[in-house]
Amino acid sequence: MRALLFATALMAAFPAFAQTPTPTPTPRETANAVAGRIRDLYFDPAAGDRIADGLEAESAAGAFDALTDPRDLAATLSRRLRPLDAHFNVAFDPNAPAGPGAGPQRVVRAPGSPPPSVAAGEPVRRARPANPMEARGHYGFRKVEILPGNVGYIDLRQFSNIDFENPADPARRAADAALSFVADADAVIFDLRDNGGGAPSMVGYLTSAFTPANAPIYNIFHSREGTESEAPTVFYPTPRLEVPVYVLISGRTGSAGEAFPYTLQGARRATIVGEASGGAANPGGMVPAGGGFTVFISQGSPKNPNTGGNWEGTGVLPDVAVPWDQALARAHTLALEAILAGDSGRTDAAWALQAMNSTTAAGDLAPYAGAYGEQVVSVAGDRLNVVRGRRPPVLLARLDGDLFTVVGDPGRRVRFSRDEAGRVVTMDQVGLGGPGPRARRSD
Repeated sequence: MRALLFATALMAAFPAFAQTPTPTPTPRETANAVAGRIRDLYFDPAAGDRIADGLEAESAAGAFDALTDPRDLAATLSRRLRPLDAHFNVAFDPNAPAGPGAGPQRVVRAPGSPPPSVAAGEPVRRARPANPMEARGHYGFRKVEILPGNVGYIDLRQFSNIDFENPADPARRAADAALSFVADADAVIFDLRDNGGGAPSMVGYLTSAFTPANAPIYNIFHSREGTESEAPTVFYPTPRLEVPVYVLISGRTGSAGEAFPYTLQGARRATIVGEASGGAANPGGMVPAGGGFTVFISQGSPKNPNTGGNWEGTGVLPDVAVPWDQALARAHTLALEAILAGDSGRTDAAWALQAMNSTTAAGDLAPYAGAYGEQVVSVAGDRLNVVRGRRPPVLLARLDGDLFTVVGDPGRRVRFSRDEAGRVVTMDQVGLGGPGPRARRSD
């Protein structure tokens, strides 16, 4: 068994099975079928019995009788169950596999994922190879770049499954490419604010890129069959054990997207920034319940060796709590501060931090407007707009007095100078490599 974490949104997709149309079950029959699947498969048998008993009692009382539209019934059952386990989800698809009493039951999983745990004797359908959509999404790696001050940034939208037996596995290649790109960065930020989950193989592999091999930090999944560690089959060969790591999370961060920051946080290896995550810890898969209905049932539960628990219900709690849309700026600031704490002479990091932390009011910018040789400076709100011929305009933000930074490129600055009468007369460019050209006012 290899436990699987993935978001409800991803679990709605599964291959269609050819089958003979069957009569649509009544709402009571559907609710009872869902309850039966929970009783048979939920990772905690006692809890599964309690959840199923409660659902069957409500069904017998007619709580769902009016929901004759199967889509409404699926949504209502999902809302009813989700407070009990954040992964619970009931979906309706007329082409879904048959349910209990209609042949062998099969756990339906995301393409390319490892098999989740199932009840004894429950056959498991083999996953298909990774689909083209996953490849076109570059296995979850949406963006990788270097932010000012030499801070690596990885925007990861899902944790794709890695087949460690295949040296050319594309998901692992994508991970290696992203890690290689930021290998010389002085800090690394992972952005998981829109990450709904995925496979533990990628969680473990990325974790191993910043922790010692075989460190006792990985979640242990408990199921009806036993236990299994989230530690990867193959550890990242050249882990960076000292580089500062920051992980951005939000209320949309779920499942495996929570396992990664939770593990690094428990190991004291990363600073988590943003808002509490979704709180969906228990892995599982979509299970047919008959009549076109399927239900996501958690068939395992993680336990972290450092915390003794997991994030179910509470979510991962950030070390630095800020609104989700401010998390990147805050993490970037923290990263620059950490870099400067280790090397106060890092001008690039210092300039980047000054640009981010500048609170100087723009004040009156009109004195700077005018022509400076081939360049024309105008006022654009609280910025200066510099245009030279057909070149794209450059925006300047005030740092202090007559010193400005180039917006989006803090390694470039402009300093204006004044004559004895206080009139702005020159514009000097300044870069990290030293002074640049001067332009004298010509209007």
